Amino acid sequence: MNVRHPATGPAILLVIAKEPAPGRVKTRLTPPYTPQEAAALAEAALADTLHAVLQAPARRRVLVLDGAPGPWLPPGIDVVPQGSGGLDERIAAAFGHCDCGPALLVGMDTPQLTADLFAAVGRDGHDAWFGPATDGGFWALGFADPARAAALARGVPMSTDRSGAIQRCRLVEAGLSVSDLPVLRDVDTAADAVAVAACCAPGSRFAATMNSLAEAGR
Repeated sequence: MNVRHPATGPAILLVIAKEPAPGRVKTRLTPPYTPQEAAALAEAALADTLHAVLQAPARRRVLVLDGAPGPWLPPGIDVVPQGSGGLDERIAAAFGHCDCGPALLVGMDTPQLTADLFAAVGRDGHDAWFGPATDGGFWALGFADPARAAALARGVPMSTDRSGAIQRCRLVEAGLSVSDLPVLRDVDTAADAVAVAACCAPGSRFAATMNSLAEAGR
């Protein structure tokens, strides 16, 4: 009988995101920001995230996008459409674009992330990788065998302060060895945006956009 062993080595890196269009993204930032300003912050966060992904070792880099790509999309990133359904369904479907090697999915809400945070994914011998967020959610989820995502991501309640704990518990209960990535803060509210901008690396588009809004009196 042939036994399937997940491949090791650089991971496929997935970014799941919405097109940064006014009224479609970062609606919890309005007010104090206008829909156009919130979209500018979302675009900056997405651009910084894609930049980090491009700096990390990877077999392939994929943007799983709800909407259409724009001038913010750099070369070297494949684009595939998001699936339908709730966020849990869309996360599970995103891993369906991967082969049998390791894969890691991140969102667009943590522009402070850097390539070194997930450089070991696929190389450290773990079955899964999990990046918790300060609000109880998670910013990263990965599998040595992406086929496991369908069963382990679907049905996890999203956007609650228990989402991360429930997702990680599922990984452990499935018998997977889990590597915990650093805790990061999501950008959901205006206070989050200020705090995250202060953590961003020099040259960050997100920090620069926040600075320009502050200078404009926002």
